[in-house]
Amino acid sequence: MKRHLILLAAVLAPFAVQAHDYPTSDRVEYVLECMQKHEGKYEYLYKCSCVIDHIAKHMTYDEYVVMATALRNQTLAGERGALFRDPTPVKDMAGKYRTLQASANKACQVPQR
Repeated sequence: MKRHLILLAAVLAPFAVQAHDYPTSDRVEYVLECMQKHEGKYEYLYKCSCVIDHIAKHMTYDEYVVMATALRNQTLAGERGALFRDPTPVKDMAGKYRTLQASANKACQVPQR
């Protein structure tokens, strides 16, 4: 019985690791934007990579896309921006993402900008 559980764990382990995997292009985009905010300094390559890894541990890719979009588009002017600024659920999503990002920045020693 123990042998079957060990075998099952070994077979399922790769799938568990991929559960919160993000596409490489999105990880790269996040790191490049983060580095740009910090004058493009090479040291931020590792720190910003740490941040997106931290975020990926705490939310699925789909959650990340929705929450990051909500936060990013809150600064749009006019009616288009109102869709991301005004509804309470959207504000809550943006706030949750902002909190997680701040926690990740702190853990990875990336100053807020």
